Amino acid sequence: MERIDKFLEENADRFLEELMDYLRIASVSADSRHRSDMQRAAKFTRDQLVQAGLDAEVVPTDGHPIVLGRSRREPDRPTVLIYGHYDVQPPEPLDEWQTPPFEPSLRDGYVYARGATDDKGQLLTHIKSVEAWTRTHGDLPVNVLFLIEGEEEVGSDNLERFLSDHCEELASDVAVISDTMQFGPDQPAITYGLRGIIACEVRLTGPNRDLHSGSFGGAVTNPATALARLLAALHDDQGRVQIPGFYDDVRPLTEQERAEWARLPFDPAAFFADLGVTDGWGEAGYSPLERCWARPTCDVNGLVSGHTGEGPKTIVPSTAVAKISCRLVPDQNPSALLKALEQFLRARLLPGLTMEIVPHHGGQPVLFDPNSPAMHAARRAIERAFGVAPVMIREGGSIPVVASFREILGVDTLLLGWGQNTDNLHSPNERFRLIDFRRGTRASAYLWPELRDALGKG
Repeated sequence: MERIDKFLEENADRFLEELMDYLRIASVSADSRHRSDMQRAAKFTRDQLVQAGLDAEVVPTDGHPIVLGRSRREPDRPTVLIYGHYDVQPPEPLDEWQTPPFEPSLRDGYVYARGATDDKGQLLTHIKSVEAWTRTHGDLPVNVLFLIEGEEEVGSDNLERFLSDHCEELASDVAVISDTMQFGPDQPAITYGLRGIIACEVRLTGPNRDLHSGSFGGAVTNPATALARLLAALHDDQGRVQIPGFYDDVRPLTEQERAEWARLPFDPAAFFADLGVTDGWGEAGYSPLERCWARPTCDVNGLVSGHTGEGPKTIVPSTAVAKISCRLVPDQNPSALLKALEQFLRARLLPGLTMEIVPHHGGQPVLFDPNSPAMHAARRAIERAFGVAPVMIREGGSIPVVASFREILGVDTLLLGWGQNTDNLHSPNERFRLIDFRRGTRASAYLWPELRDALGKG
């Protein structure tokens, strides 16, 4: 590995410059004004794969293109499928950025830009590690397939169809994704579980126009008041979700997991203080980590009704809208719980209103064996690169493609995050720590021979 280490060291500055070039592309998949930027980002991604010594192509879809990269496939080597996405979240609110979101800035050991951690910086670590192998050895210890999409931030509408149509071509022994986080600064982690998700929009409609509250208030059902009643009914005083059957299929935490997580260096007071709050509230009987990683939740994500401008406007609004999401754990069923949520709300709807439920994206929860050969291989690679052994964690977020890989391709995933939860993902001033960019690249390079040996080929 000496040649690998030397190559990574000698090319560290170039890798950073290429990351910054990547971050300058405003590849916002949710905004049609950035369609040309999406094409530019796809081509940039392809060119990076070609530079890494792979065959690569931009594949059109009904939405934004998918980028594929392939090494020469040798039958005596395991095949690793590496997933990432080149699209990014919208940068708004722009006035909260210290520097423009698509003009990367280096400050205090970080690169600041939209997409720095989610996911361009983390994705590029794997492309650069492959380049290190092909440039120094002319080959790789494993076969690699890169699958990089441009619709992750808008629900991956075309990805499952692509996986189904190309399942033979994408056949692999293990998948690798770096779109998760370390446990904390200088404490790498391997994520072996993710929560699933259901999301929807609840729209209540009452009178056919906004009404004067003096003339009509108290006689006509107020959609905003009715919506507030519905949302308040979702939880009891102990923080438990009140949707019938919500907990029926929840796989309980094992005592071993609870004991291991309790030993992690987690300070609840510091956690809340960093968020600018004095305390938290949630399901009684569980720690903050347990609630975030392994218990199901129901959250209101947004509320809109009536007059929201400056000053008073005394009306009974005609409509009220709430956005709701539920994070799910193994073995909950997203489609069944979405129906249960709708039934729960409709049963409590006040007279004089109509309700529309608009479903959004969903995803299955996943849980992997933390003691599999691939997991042990990842542990060894990460410990060598970071100088400390990774901890095994779950995460509260959802990456639907992980469940799709298992269901469609029959492959489990290594979730190896190089970023930090403090990197402002989806928020202004997103950033990626430069040392983690370099250590993640090194860990990725060390991973390929470890997987070759662990999976029993070569």
